[in-house]
Amino acid sequence: MSGIIATDNPGNHFITREHPEYRVQSQTRAMYRDLYAGGAQFKVNAANYLIRRHKEPNDIYFERLSRVFYENYIGSIVDWYTATLFRREPVIQFQGDNSAGKNFFSVFIDDCDRGRTTLSAFFRRQITEALVFGRAYTAIDFPQSSGPAVSRAHEDAEGLSRAYLVDYSAADLINWSYDDNGVFDWVVLRTSAFRQTSIHDGNWNRQTRWLYYDREHFELYVGADEQGRPSAPLLAASGRHALADQKRVPLFEMRVSEGLWLMNKASLLQLEHFNKSNALAWALTMGLFATPVVYSDREFAQITGESYFIQLGPQDKFGWTEPEGKVFQIAADNLVRLQDEVYRVCYMNSQMTGQKSGTQQSGLSKAWDFTVTEEILRAYGDVVKEAMSAVLTAISEVRQDGLTVGISGMDEFDIQDFASEIQDAQNLLKLGIPSATLKEQLFKRIAFKYFSDSRQEIKSRIADEIDAALTMEKPEIKEG
Repeated sequence: MSGIIATDNPGNHFITREHPEYRVQSQTRAMYRDLYAGGAQFKVNAANYLIRRHKEPNDIYFERLSRVFYENYIGSIVDWYTATLFRREPVIQFQGDNSAGKNFFSVFIDDCDRGRTTLSAFFRRQITEALVFGRAYTAIDFPQSSGPAVSRAHEDAEGLSRAYLVDYSAADLINWSYDDNGVFDWVVLRTSAFRQTSIHDGNWNRQTRWLYYDREHFELYVGADEQGRPSAPLLAASGRHALADQKRVPLFEMRVSEGLWLMNKASLLQLEHFNKSNALAWALTMGLFATPVVYSDREFAQITGESYFIQLGPQDKFGWTEPEGKVFQIAADNLVRLQDEVYRVCYMNSQMTGQKSGTQQSGLSKAWDFTVTEEILRAYGDVVKEAMSAVLTAISEVRQDGLTVGISGMDEFDIQDFASEIQDAQNLLKLGIPSATLKEQLFKRIAFKYFSDSRQEIKSRIADEIDAALTMEKPEIKEG
């Protein structure tokens, strides 16, 4: 094993060490997870985010804590981006003569993780993770073999060439190292789950798994909680991993830039909105229960309430205190501004209310705002296509299929664009450009967009038939 040095001390096992950046960002990751999830998860951890007033009594703070609510704008924004981005699935094409390889990828795209998850659904989950945490990770793995494969046919028959993907979040990658080119030199992934040995056993134990990858080898360590204390990690498996021949760590990173990291841009605004909206709600609630005020020179010891009466002297006065409401209006206006700011920093100006300025946007202005949103969607599409292409190309290289991967689409987000695109394609063909490749790519683009929801096997068959038909149309070149 290379990269990190082992130690015999179980209390300081090398596999459990965490990268300094990982430890620094742990609280931030937990906050981002709560802000995205909202609901019951956010309320359970609300004490981490509800600011306590100066010298606020415990009983008042805990009552406010029991009443908290969270208006989750950023979670809806992230989900809107991912849903809109994958409204039409990306067009995946495999160029090459290896029909067996194409057949494999047709099956793989419909089930990429051996859990019946399509490739598009898998990467939709990945881009959601990246918008929340800034990055997401995909590992390539193959079934383990009990011995060396005799031939490629033996590998296929035993299912050893059946690649599959495993998704990991930023919280799972606890330690890592890059080389001088910014490529992973080694990584350590940690996952944890409750497990029960059998249905008859009523005890649930948390099992933790550490997976180490370097450029050629992997090591799997397993530890379980015993009597409330974690046990020392024990080596469960080791060997060469799938990308050992390529001298590459089989973990692929999907990363968005700081400007495209939505949660990082909107998190503080969401927390400010959360605290002010809860403060305003509490003040309004308390304002409904007006406090009685008695103006008297005498000692006043009577009980007041809805079912009581009080007796006052000739010079005594009685009244109720209630807020004038000016600060309430200021707070309400500020909440609108914070809400609009969340949408603005997430490039969704078309969703802003416009109440802060008292003006409404024109149709042209709204169209321009959505144009900006479309450009951001295209940027996310490029991130997804780049990550998807890297994973599929690596699998093709490991399997030695000799196929070239091409991924297009994810650049148009108005579902009514299809008719105009057909018209553009017809106008392009009328130009009579003498290029069979242009015709081939044009037909495939239109066909795949129309059949975006079809299985990859159907798409591959359409592509082969287009290639065959255009090959027959090519004029023969006469010698001499």
